Amino acid sequence: MKAKGFKDYFSQRAADYARYRPQYPEELFRYLASLVARHDLAWDCATGNGQAAQGLVPFFKRVVATDASIRQIEHAYPHDRIDYIVASAERSPLESSSVDLIAVATAVHWFDFDRFYAEVDRVLRPDGVIAVWCYGWTSISPGIDAVTATYGRDVVGPYWPPERRFVDEGYRTIPFPFMEIPSPPFTLEREWTMEELIGYWETWSATRMYSEQHHAHPADEVREKLEMAWGDPAAKRLVRWPLHLRAGRKKDLSFV
Repeated sequence: MKAKGFKDYFSQRAADYARYRPQYPEELFRYLASLVARHDLAWDCATGNGQAAQGLVPFFKRVVATDASIRQIEHAYPHDRIDYIVASAERSPLESSSVDLIAVATAVHWFDFDRFYAEVDRVLRPDGVIAVWCYGWTSISPGIDAVTATYGRDVVGPYWPPERRFVDEGYRTIPFPFMEIPSPPFTLEREWTMEELIGYWETWSATRMYSEQHHAHPADEVREKLEMAWGDPAAKRLVRWPLHLRAGRKKDLSFV
């Protein structure tokens, strides 16, 4: 089951997505919660495996987490205050003017912007906030980062869907018809072995497209260079991603 028009790049890797995608920092959700006066309902749109939904739980009485992929929902982290629902971003089951905060974690670039923003306008309370974010390339060490760049831009670069450019541009160029709220910088961090980094690469839509066309694992093209840069493959290294956040309110502020 999937929503009509849904570009499904991730269902086949749902288990890996749950294991290898980075966790968002608590400071991000604390900040987002500080932007809204009420904390009754948050909508985590395109929840994937529920990472953002889990982060929202401490700050909201209820979280509705939707995704167009039933496979992603099946691998989501359960919680008694999170309602997981299979639904598209552009057509949610939420009531009009019911949501305090809408969060879209590394997914809005896949949406039909016009239809999604119409849905945002319908379900968001007049004083509510929408927040969308993505994260950039990993930062580990100069040598490892060079291998990642070769892999992501040269090896699988031609296989990225066109919407990926919005991520490379840090969401600066997406349509965002809201009164923007200046936001502080945030960083994601994990400690990974070399194989865990490769597992993260395997969750990329470009990796999947390369593998389907060539019937081979694209990481094999850079594995030797990665091993040289990493050293002991079992050694844990700190992995960082810059987070690019845009938050805003409806332009109609007649409620003030």
